[in-house]
Amino acid sequence: RASGAAMQAAFELAHRERFSFLHSGKALVIESISLEAIIEQGVQALNEPEARQSQKIEYSNLSAQIYSGDQYLSAPIIERESLPSGTRLNGPVMIVDSNSTTLVDSGWQAEVLPGGMLQLSKARQGNVRQGRVQRKVSTERNPVQLEIFNYQFMAIAEQMGAVLANTAHSVNIKERFDFSCALFDARANLIANAPHVPVHLGSMGETVARLIDSRAGNIHPGDVYLVNSPYAGGTHLPDLTVVSPVFGREFSVSDGGLHKAPDFYVATRAHHADIGGITPGSMPAESRHIEEEGVLIEDFLLVQAGQFREGAIRELLASGRYPARNIDQNIADLQAQVAANTYGLAELQKLVLEYGRDVVTAYMQHIQDNAEEAVRRVIATLHDGCFEYAMDNGALVKVAIGIDRQKARMCIDFSGTSAQLPGNFNAPAAVCRAAVLYVIRTLVAEPIPLNAGCLRPVDIVIPEGSMLSPRYPAAVVAGNVETSQYIADALYGALGVLAGSQGTMNNLTFGNDSYQYYETICGGAGAGDGFVGASAVQVHMTNSRLTDAEILELRFPVLLEEFSIRRGSGGAGRYPGGDGVVRRLRFLESMSVSILSGHRRVPAFGLAGGGEGMTGANSVAKRNTVQQALPSTHSFSVNAGDVLSLHTPGGGGYGKAS
Repeated sequence: RASGAAMQAAFELAHRERFSFLHSGKALVIESISLEAIIEQGVQALNEPEARQSQKIEYSNLSAQIYSGDQYLSAPIIERESLPSGTRLNGPVMIVDSNSTTLVDSGWQAEVLPGGMLQLSKARQGNVRQGRVQRKVSTERNPVQLEIFNYQFMAIAEQMGAVLANTAHSVNIKERFDFSCALFDARANLIANAPHVPVHLGSMGETVARLIDSRAGNIHPGDVYLVNSPYAGGTHLPDLTVVSPVFGREFSVSDGGLHKAPDFYVATRAHHADIGGITPGSMPAESRHIEEEGVLIEDFLLVQAGQFREGAIRELLASGRYPARNIDQNIADLQAQVAANTYGLAELQKLVLEYGRDVVTAYMQHIQDNAEEAVRRVIATLHDGCFEYAMDNGALVKVAIGIDRQKARMCIDFSGTSAQLPGNFNAPAAVCRAAVLYVIRTLVAEPIPLNAGCLRPVDIVIPEGSMLSPRYPAAVVAGNVETSQYIADALYGALGVLAGSQGTMNNLTFGNDSYQYYETICGGAGAGDGFVGASAVQVHMTNSRLTDAEILELRFPVLLEEFSIRRGSGGAGRYPGGDGVVRRLRFLESMSVSILSGHRRVPAFGLAGGGEGMTGANSVAKRNTVQQALPSTHSFSVNAGDVLSLHTPGGGGYGKAS
């Protein structure tokens, strides 16, 4: 019989394992009780054919070369039909029959049970601690082991994302997947990530680096940090970044198993539905000062020694002229981010136990080296180019690309881009670098993870004080979601490899003090040499989903009246651009609406004679009035019965149409 104290202790242990922190002083609620009864019964053995019992093991003269434990081994091939009951075979060995092949790896044993069933078990041998066998893998680069670590690191990031989606509260994170998860080495270099949001992934490393600098050795196990400042590697204020240090444990080290400085870092960046600001949803169309976009967080200790600092974070989110509107939801989503980090931290520590710290660290370096080499091979195929891209607001993104084939390097220079803007289309320098990293990675056909090594042979020039490197207190909320798209398209245009995409995320935010909702809306992709542009897709710097119609209408007082492909909106060409979409929403309550969009005046460009994509359009039909056109960026109020329509742009075409 479990006492109340025992149940509380068990709950706290499970909570700490899942979320890495506890809620001090909070009472537990027993929500449900389940009972499970198991009736023990024997397992009836299958009758084994007499022929099998009498046969002897038949070793064929064949063997197979297998890769195991960082080396190639010879595994004999054995017919399964020749194995009598009680046979035990130590790996490596390959057991074959007419329907299957079973590989018994080195360190494993196969036993034939009564009835012919084959049971595999891991042999207990070698240098074991906590039930693990440390693999003997060299720190020298091995192509097979490199692929193994590539996928192990990426799998950790993907599972972090699954944990985050499963434990988050907001629609924005749980349903739209507007988040990213990544792993970093001790110097904040991006190592691997899940295929999440490119504008997040390419900029998070700067956030981690700034955190390391600001803490200057004052980073401890059990601590978790929170940042959203666009002047410290952030993107815009709704994107909250949670960073956890990873202290790797070894089988035997002089300091008792715990390294004094973090070996690695894991981080999640998630777009919260509201972080304050002058409009619900924290995506104001008319902001001119960072304070108007929400609560600014430079470096906040979110979890201290395993204790979630709920009171302190509540106080922070409620501070300032424009505090957050739904702090309970912020707290729930932050706890989900901590849970995701906890998973990643634990999995990295398992890798250290399995391979040793030196091997894991070495392969983090090898992965970056491999990415650098892949990019250098691509650089050898590129040519110099330049491109100027005008935005709807009159600002200009200008880029010149210079290729040095002798050194296998490239220089990307944004000199001539517009100066810092009075509005909110300024993009932090980290966002500009994220766009460069994304474009460079897409040029590499090899299946390498997006990581910091991709930028080693790339020099990036971003003029200080320009709209791509603004100074405090510049407004930036649209720079992350809109200007980043112009940067990516300008880079593709300068390289001459891809026509312009819809070039916008079509950001729509609505809500009030009770609820807030944000979505990005898909459109047309640009075409290239040999392929058409995709229709109705998220492009380039965003990779989030649209909320399912049923969930949208269940959670918010709106009706989705139309969501369709905007036929014919893609640019003409030998390879046509992709079509945009039409999205029409009817509001059932009064609320505030904010639109941040682009390419309502300037169309997506075509390449090699291809046609331009059709520009987008925004409009609202007030109840009992005619349709009213809206500009690219606009904040306004709606009442019950009003209908908002968004027509997203088409992508540019490639090549002359025949």
